[in-house]
Amino acid sequence: MTSAPAIGFDYRPSRLTGGLLGIVTALGLVAVALSGAPLWLKLVIAAGSLALAFVATRRLTLSRIAGVGYGPDGWTLYQADRTPLPARLLSHRVIGGCVLLRLKTDHATEVLLLAPDNSDADIRRRLRMRLAAQSAVAEAL
Repeated sequence: MTSAPAIGFDYRPSRLTGGLLGIVTALGLVAVALSGAPLWLKLVIAAGSLALAFVATRRLTLSRIAGVGYGPDGWTLYQADRTPLPARLLSHRVIGGCVLLRLKTDHATEVLLLAPDNSDADIRRRLRMRLAAQSAVAEAL
């Protein structure tokens, strides 16, 4: 049996997560505004929520990862300067047409969302099939 070809693709953060974060933040601010808390507490909570949303959005948009490779030797993440980082898959989830990957390098844990706005449908399909086959093998052991 021949091995499956390697999967490689460029990665950029999805705008979908930023949009969802904005919606959740706006709903949280509405909830705080409609609560019965004193005005000073509403202002503190609103300011804290906005600051945390800003930090999370900045963290999402400044990804260190520019590319991903998955082949017989395992996972490799490529930084912006194209230096390779060997990685190990911690977990994956398929949510609708999106694939969420948690990969561990020597330095950090990277969470990558492959959505329709930042990856090709064929790449996501091939990746879902390969991950499903890998999970079936792991369950059989």
